[in-house]
Parts: sequence; C-alpha cells; structure tokens
Amino acid sequence: MSIADDPDARAGALAQIIGARAASSTRPFIVAIDGRSGVGKSTLAKRLAARLSGALIEGDDFFAGGVGVRADPPEILARDCIDWRRLADVLRDVIANRPARYRPFDWQAFDGSLSARATIIRPRPIIIVEGVYAARPELGDLVDHRVLLHLDEDERMRRLLDREGEISPWERQWHRAEDWYFANVAMPDHFDTVMGKLV
Repeated sequence: MSIADDPDARAGALAQIIGARAASSTRPFIVAIDGRSGVGKSTLAKRLAARLSGALIEGDDFFAGGVGVRADPPEILARDCIDWRRLADVLRDVIANRPARYRPFDWQAFDGSLSARATIIRPRPIIIVEGVYAARPELGDLVDHRVLLHLDEDERMRRLLDREGEISPWERQWHRAEDWYFANVAMPDHFDTVMGKLV
C-alpha cells in the first residue's frame, strides 16, 4: 500500500488503517514505523500517537552499537545497533497491560552509558515504536502492523545534513548498516503499509 507524501495526509491515512485494525484487538496493538535515517519516522510517529492517543517508544533509546567507529561488516553493525531484547521486554510488558520501565541510551553523555532517569511507558490501546530496526524480524511476534517510510534520497540527505551539520565517519558506518538491513532484511514486501516513493 502506497500513501501520499504529505505528512498530515500520511498521519491521517495511517491513523484510519491502524484505528480500524486495533479496534478488534484484545490487547494493546503494536505499530512499528521503520525506515532509513532522516525519512521522518519520528515526526510521523508523533502525529500518529497524537491522533490515536497512543504511547510512543523511540527506538534510539535502545541504541547499543557503541560510540566508536567499528571495523565490523554492515550485517554485524545492523545486528548490534539496537538492543532488541530490551525493546522486546518493554513490548511484552505493555502487551500484558503492565507499565514498562527502562533506562534509555544517554545521547548527551555519548559514552555508552544509559540515562540515570528511567522512561516509563504505560499501556494504552495503541503503542507505536519508531526507529530504524523497529520492524526487525526478532520482534515479529510482538508487532501487529509494520510501516515502512521512504523518502527521496536527495531530500533525505538534505534533512540529515540540516539536522547533523555533517555526516561523520561514525554516522556513515550506521548508514552502511541501514543499506544492508533494508536490502537484505526489511524489504518492502515484509511490511503491511509502505509510505513514500520506492526509489
């Protein structure tokens, strides 16, 4: 399913799809929004959560890839980037209608540590997980609806440069991991909804 590129239209169309599917769910309905860095996952997830009164889990909170440039091949980087086991524990808690508590990666310290302050996710009928690797196969039995968000590559790189100022070697290694992940693991036909142009 391909949906128009306008952010509000995307959020509205996706809210209708998710709302209809979640209405028949007997437990919290888990939505994963995946896609390359800079495609607008966070913005879409926030708009969707606002429309559906859903809880939002940020995949970056579970970063586990290290703070240095690594020599590993991209498939190893893709495997290690997110601590999907911790994320799975959080999803299991909210699916069981229990509050989930976790300590996010401390991006300000950027020394590999977790934040001293815990994040608490309280169960709601709809839970949205956003981030690269949000729809990875290891989470498959916990996720009810997978969304892949695409963006024109030139526009994506412009957004990344606006956000980061430059693309450092540390960031480039994770871009290579994303290349591998979306070419070998998270192909479009593995998703329930695809938004944006597949180029």
